[in-house]
Amino acid sequence: MKPASPPHGASAIFRVTAGNFLEMFDFMVYGFYAAAIGRTFFPTQSAFASLMLSLATFGAGFLMRPLGALVLGAYIDRHGRRKGLIVTLALMSFGVLLIAFVPGYATLGVLAPALVLLGRLLQGFSAGAELGGVSVYLAEIATPGHRGFYVAWQSASQQVAVVVAGALGVALHTWIAPAQMDAWGWRIPFFIGCLIVPVIFFIRRSMEESPEFSARTERPDARAMLRSLRDNAGLVLAGVGLVMMTTVSFYLITAYMPTYGREALKLSDLDALLATCCVGISNFIWLPVMGALSDRIGRKPLLIAATVATLLTAWPLLQWLVAAPSFTRLLLAGEWLSLLYGAYNGAMVVALTELMPVDVRTTGFSLAYSLATATMGGFTPAMSTWLIHATGSRAAPALWLDLAALAGLGCTLWLFRRRPRAASAHA
Repeated sequence: MKPASPPHGASAIFRVTAGNFLEMFDFMVYGFYAAAIGRTFFPTQSAFASLMLSLATFGAGFLMRPLGALVLGAYIDRHGRRKGLIVTLALMSFGVLLIAFVPGYATLGVLAPALVLLGRLLQGFSAGAELGGVSVYLAEIATPGHRGFYVAWQSASQQVAVVVAGALGVALHTWIAPAQMDAWGWRIPFFIGCLIVPVIFFIRRSMEESPEFSARTERPDARAMLRSLRDNAGLVLAGVGLVMMTTVSFYLITAYMPTYGREALKLSDLDALLATCCVGISNFIWLPVMGALSDRIGRKPLLIAATVATLLTAWPLLQWLVAAPSFTRLLLAGEWLSLLYGAYNGAMVVALTELMPVDVRTTGFSLAYSLATATMGGFTPAMSTWLIHATGSRAAPALWLDLAALAGLGCTLWLFRRRPRAASAHA
């Protein structure tokens, strides 16, 4: 049977990435208001301890991602991209509702932080396959020679969430007094997330199945998938190292930036949120540009250039920033790291879809991505806060970023030596 024409173009990209927007919007809002969430659900006598508990809960959701990658990723590889992505959206929405409506510790006691943690775990479980499902779908509907450009819109849609969440934060801090924001205003973005859930469900239900998946006559069962993952365990583990750079840099310059600007640099909430908005816009521009560039020159050159530049500049950059903190310096530092993130991620995500075996493409991609996020990326805000506290240096987050860049560089060299065809845009 002749396969159906692929659902190309902006409409197809929008339908699949809409759910990705909701997931990242909620993650960003939590990261932006981590301090207020800590005071609401994790009150202690120490502001540092409350913030760390809040950030640890933020990171705990990422621990569920590998399980979600296995369970939901296998479902997507067996039953289809469209069906699986509707399931991930449903689970993600339930997590958003929990965090939005749970009363604080003063009302519910220990049940309050337990419910917030449950919401984060549900979101982490669904996110474990959401990124992989979206990335694989975009790779499978891409026109010849444009796979990098298409897949880059998975990450670009997340930047829209960063900008919207940041702009909303700027507006709220303009309209609502700081004491009110701390008491209840931080919940407003979560309520807005709940309101857009039905719209995104409607959009995602209109997705067409990937013709490449529909044309496959054999779809592996659970045993065959586990066997394939076992046979390709080295590839998945190397993929974990490849992803570490992108997850750490993303959460550092988006979710953590408002907290870093406010708590470490002592800038105003407005300055920190405005800088984050600008970084989100920059990311949105760079990602498809770099994805398209990787289609022309290959994935490997961009991956190496971005990781080497990060290793050479991250520490001096943050030292320069903390020497005289200001909105301008925070913005310039964020924009430089945004360029490096865009260059790396624009090539990395599509490379990972190309490296994974076709029968477990979603599962393998999702597992590698989720393990990287669970071990490093998701804990970037917490680790950055702890490193500053432990070393006494406000530039210490650069050490965490350098570690991720080193992992990305080493795994890039190993993967592309092992599979040289993947360096081609047409692999």
